[in-house]
Amino acid sequence: MGSDSLGVDGPTDGPPRAVFIAAVVVAVAAVGTVLAIAATREPTRTPVPIAAVPAPAAGDSSCTALMKALPEQLGDYRRAAAAEPVPQGAAAWQADPGTDPVVLRCGLDRPTDFVVGTPLQMVDEVSWFRVAESDWTTWFAVDRPVYIALTLPRDSGPTPIQALSDVIAKTLPARPIAPGPVQ
Repeated sequence: MGSDSLGVDGPTDGPPRAVFIAAVVVAVAAVGTVLAIAATREPTRTPVPIAAVPAPAAGDSSCTALMKALPEQLGDYRRAAAAEPVPQGAAAWQADPGTDPVVLRCGLDRPTDFVVGTPLQMVDEVSWFRVAESDWTTWFAVDRPVYIALTLPRDSGPTPIQALSDVIAKTLPARPIAPGPVQ
């Protein structure tokens, strides 16, 4: 028998076992690396469009102070870049790219529905007036030097308003509410 047809343990019909195991290990490591990179890569975020609304006091020092104090995170929502043109005194947060944002606007006019006898909600020392629509709820902080609106998607939960109430209470002094007359 020749040495070319039989190995030590018998006939060999392919690559040595060590080469096969090394190839499998390299392939598994490559797949693992690709999956790890994909899992840790930040999804592409597109700027959030924020509709312009009348905000005559958006340039007020109160709004400037509030905008500087805004947090990067509101629970599951992260600060998002706003699409140009960005209305003065406005900011947005998104949970994930493509999801409905939380939008803050500072320096607005008094809401027309905020009249004597309107029910208010206190959240961390801030008085809020609620305006609900089908997919959104807008809360107006009505006891600060400027009116602040916080628009939340339907399923956002209470964390955004709680986090921003804390920032507003620390940044802007409270003042007596000034609802409009009943019409």
